[in-house]
Amino acid sequence: MPLVAHNDLPTFGKLRQDGLLVLEPGPAYQQDIRELHIGLLNMMPDAALAATERQFFRLIGESNPIAQFYVHPFTLDALSREQSARAHIEKYYDSFDQIKQQGLDALIITGANVIGADLSKEVFWDELNQVADWAHENVTSTLCSCLATHAVMDFRYGEKRIRQKSKKWGVYRHQVVDASHPLVDDINSEFDVPHSRWNDVHPEQFEARGLKILVTGDDGCVHLATSPDGFRTIFFQGHPEYDTISLLKEYKRDVSLFIDGKFDNYAPMPEHYFSEFNAAVCREYEGRVVQSLALGKEIPEFPEHLILGNLKNTWQDTASAVIGTWLGLVYQVTNVDRRKPFMEGVDADNPLGLE
Repeated sequence: MPLVAHNDLPTFGKLRQDGLLVLEPGPAYQQDIRELHIGLLNMMPDAALAATERQFFRLIGESNPIAQFYVHPFTLDALSREQSARAHIEKYYDSFDQIKQQGLDALIITGANVIGADLSKEVFWDELNQVADWAHENVTSTLCSCLATHAVMDFRYGEKRIRQKSKKWGVYRHQVVDASHPLVDDINSEFDVPHSRWNDVHPEQFEARGLKILVTGDDGCVHLATSPDGFRTIFFQGHPEYDTISLLKEYKRDVSLFIDGKFDNYAPMPEHYFSEFNAAVCREYEGRVVQSLALGKEIPEFPEHLILGNLKNTWQDTASAVIGTWLGLVYQVTNVDRRKPFMEGVDADNPLGLE
């Protein structure tokens, strides 16, 4: 069943324009269908706040047709925001106190734009710990994306992320390495996932804490893993929620930062993302930018219009399948009263009955 537009969040209207079925509350209330209430802790910076909403709302709305999905976005007070983003949050987001009071069936914690390796020095560290600890005790399953994975691995398992020599940025091939888990039952054994990160938690760190690694990349990096019980916490290191144009927007942003003198070197292109044509367009533009800067001339406009029509999305179907399976599992093991995470007779230490 579809998402339910339980408030006036503009994301609902944009998803409708994209063809996603979104119900108004009136028709939703008339249907005798169970609800699932999903929290979205959105820690992304202002420029990506609304886009991140849409990405995760879309994955939820395209998932397993078993329930009506109420998604409750919220954020952390410690994160610095511009006035427009604060107004958006105040109008459309719940507070963490409201989230705790109403309860959730599941929680998604997004990444954040943080480069430094030591997350404990970030202003949001204590608040994020509070949310994750509350969810661990009160929510059936929490899905952590990228930085959220690094944070939980740090404060719950004592495994700190490691700064890499270069940014892992682009679209990469991955393989299922543990096909016994239901999360990967209905997906291809090989598929693509976008990544955009400077830091990594290595496979040995997951294994040392008894976590279950389900998907790794060609370079051995972990993309998908779970807590030892197989379900209470789900870890993504990549960004399967990304839109087709997300990496293009990041590349364009980094090029602008170089032009503004904030980067010493011109932005590298994301790997395995651009076609040969798009790469040629970007190389030509780089040459024009460097020449214009050297001569003090006006910077030419970024040729986005030449690139957009040649972008391909090779990851979204798999992402939707994994999210759909995850929500289906949440539905199976969550009590109808969402304040009680597990149904009577379900083993909280092994809710999926994994061997």
